[in-house]
Amino acid sequence: MELRIDHEFASRIPPLTDEEFKQLEDNILADGVVINPIIVWNGVIVDGHNRFRILESHPDLPYTIHEKSFEDRFSALAWICKNQLGRRNLTPSQKKYLIGKQYEAEKARYGGDRKSEAAKSSSQIGNLISPLKTSERIAKENGISKNSVFRAESFAKAVDIADEIEPGIRSDILSGNVKATAKDVEDIIQAPPDERPQLIEKLRCPPPTKKKEPSSDKAKIQEISEGLTKPRGKATQADMLYELD
Repeated sequence: MELRIDHEFASRIPPLTDEEFKQLEDNILADGVVINPIIVWNGVIVDGHNRFRILESHPDLPYTIHEKSFEDRFSALAWICKNQLGRRNLTPSQKKYLIGKQYEAEKARYGGDRKSEAAKSSSQIGNLISPLKTSERIAKENGISKNSVFRAESFAKAVDIADEIEPGIRSDILSGNVKATAKDVEDIIQAPPDERPQLIEKLRCPPPTKKKEPSSDKAKIQEISEGLTKPRGKATQADMLYELD
C-alpha cells in the first residue's frame, strides 16, 4: 500500500524534539524492525508519522500497517486528537490544543446531522443532540470543566491563525519554545487581521524580567538590624526578643 501524509492530520501530532526523534530511530534500527504498526485510513497515515519518516530513510526495514475505519474525515481527526491525548509527555499547551481540535472536529462532524439514532425515527426537537453534550463528554474524558473545553477551542483557533501568518510558530508555541500566556495567544482572534502579525511578533519577545522586591519579612529583619546598630536608649532583653520575633 502506498502511504500518504495528510497535512491537517500531521498537524495534530505533537512533533518530537531532535533528540527524541534520534532516540526513536536508534531504537528501531537496534530492533531491526518497526515494531508498532503504522495506522492508516484509506492509505492516509493517522498515526505513525515519525515512524514513516524513519522508513523513508531506511526503506529496507520491515513494518506493518493497521487499517482503521472512520465514518468521515472529522471522525478521523477526532480520533487522532484523542489518541495523542493519551501520551504522557505532552506539554500543557499541546494538551490544550488537542482538546480544542477534538472539540472542533466533533462539532463539525455533527453539524450536518445532529440527530441521534433514536431521533431519526422521531420529529421531536427534544431528541436533537445538544452541542453541550460533546463539550461535557470531552471535559469528563480529560478531567476538566466544559468551559475549559471552550477555552481550549479558542486557543487552538488562535494557534492555527498564528501559524497561517507565520508558518512554524505553532510548533514553537505548543512545545514551549515561545513563552506566551494563553491570553496572549487568544488575543490574536479578537484583533483585526492587519494587527495580528504584530501580536504574533510580540509572542516571540520574552516578557521583561521584573526585579524582585524584598519581601516584608526581609524588610522587617533589615529594619531591625539597622535599628540594633544605631545608638538607642537602654532596652530590656524582652524588648529585643519582641522585635526579632
